[in-house]
Amino acid sequence: MYVYHVVTECPMQVGQQIIFDEEHHSGVYRRVYEKMVIVEEIYANSAKYEGKELEHHTAVALRELALEEIRKEKYPQYPSRMSCLYVSKTFEEADNWGKFFAEIGRPTYHIVKLDVQGNVFEGDATKCFKGTSDKQENLRLAKRYWEMRMMIQSNHQYAKC
Repeated sequence: MYVYHVVTECPMQVGQQIIFDEEHHSGVYRRVYEKMVIVEEIYANSAKYEGKELEHHTAVALRELALEEIRKEKYPQYPSRMSCLYVSKTFEEADNWGKFFAEIGRPTYHIVKLDVQGNVFEGDATKCFKGTSDKQENLRLAKRYWEMRMMIQSNHQYAKC
């Protein structure tokens, strides 16, 4: 299965293998856990943040933590979104994501074509939501997201580029 990935944060090399395990995490994982102090503050004092626009990566962290909580509770057979590589089926779709990342200031290097030889979870980014200071709402939306899932399995645990 060939897919396209927008390379952000650090360049990739031809032939590089991408591995996710207990010691190798995705950029999403790192960005979420960098926001844990503010996430804890928001949930401890949600009234203070109600109706306020949250910084992009903080809203993403709130969403991803809710998605992970629901996944572990109700759908443990599905992969964690914080331990995977986000890809697109077409170059055009990847190009649109690359333009979005550049607009929000994420370092964006190039688009690579990947030969996926590992587990694939097919999701729909339009079903994602913007995390808010309301934890119960985040969990409700996360439950809805996982209910709309589709899983494709294979026997390998890595992707090559």
